[in-house]
Amino acid sequence: MTVTADLRPLRIPAFRRLWLASAVSAIGGSFSALAIPAQLFASTRSSATVGIAAGVSFSVLAVAALWGGALADRFDRRHVLLVAQAGLAATYALLWVTANLGSVHLLYVLVAAQGACLGAVLAASGATVPRVVPADLLPAANSLSSLVRYTGSIVGPLLAGVLIPVVGLTTLYLFDALALLAVSWAVFRLPALPPAAVGSARLMDGFRYLCGQKVLVAVMLVDLAAMVFGMPVALFPELATRAYGGAPGGGFQLGLLYAAYPAGVFVVGLLSGTFTRAKRHGALMASAAIAWGFAVVLLGLAPWLWLAVVALFLGGAVNFVLSTFRNAITQAATDDALRGRIQGALTVVLFGGPQIANLLHGLAGAAVGARLAISVGGLLTVAAVAVVVRAAPQLWRYRG
Repeated sequence: MTVTADLRPLRIPAFRRLWLASAVSAIGGSFSALAIPAQLFASTRSSATVGIAAGVSFSVLAVAALWGGALADRFDRRHVLLVAQAGLAATYALLWVTANLGSVHLLYVLVAAQGACLGAVLAASGATVPRVVPADLLPAANSLSSLVRYTGSIVGPLLAGVLIPVVGLTTLYLFDALALLAVSWAVFRLPALPPAAVGSARLMDGFRYLCGQKVLVAVMLVDLAAMVFGMPVALFPELATRAYGGAPGGGFQLGLLYAAYPAGVFVVGLLSGTFTRAKRHGALMASAAIAWGFAVVLLGLAPWLWLAVVALFLGGAVNFVLSTFRNAITQAATDDALRGRIQGALTVVLFGGPQIANLLHGLAGAAVGARLAISVGGLLTVAAVAVVVRAAPQLWRYRG
């Protein structure tokens, strides 16, 4: 048993180039996630404009992911990725060029363009990896991709915070555009990835296929339950302030709560070789989701800050396992002719779940308090996953 990251997929040249390029874009291509809300708030002094931008981005991304997945099933996936990546790089370049105009409406338009390109990129790239990596290496490949993504979510904002006083906020958009050139180069070097079937790739065919695959439906329901019921990020500020004595506007306690989850993800990512060779993918995914629910219950009940940090760290660890096998199952259990559309649907679930979670936890926290809302959410996660496994035992029996 390997106790370090499983690096076997990096022996495949095409995946190695994609992974190295994704490492560049995860850090140097994630600056806009900080720059856009910062620019909006600096221009308007209103958090409402930041919320509107997030809503615009998600709405467009959801539609683009579905249509981008259909295009990935109809045309060469390499070409779809190249066009989408080029569009994303052009959007960041336009954000840089127009940043000093001060037009909020123009910024909304470019945020929508960013969501459209990103939705297509996510759907097409999720359908591309199984064509590059053998099925038995998909868990390892997905764990490496997740490790890079979460590392970028930690390092990217920290690096952006260091760079802003030196180069200015708007220059971050230029760095994003340049980072995407590395990704475009890696995609350009991919072999041809023609569609598995000739003809139209209708969205309804993808939905009909999905509804007929109990394992895929169960995977999405388990993931949605874990995110909607068990992702109480919206309550972190209240928890830090009222339960652990943090300052009303943030502070050390809030920073620890936000950092604990990605820290757990990162540490387990470095130890991914301990589980990526396992065969019972379905049981591991469902068990990780249940463990996440119990970690959330522990978070809600934790009387001390250090115990809350431990709960979130453990939650990040098991969620890494969950996401690794979620991706491996959806990629391996889907007919290649429909992978783009299924990945598009999964992208909507992945981005929509946290949005719903923020709404539900915010309302529940205001009604019954943060601690009770978080604990009940964790219990609902455990119960929902148990119901899904009982209704679709194929998931528990699924083997890679």
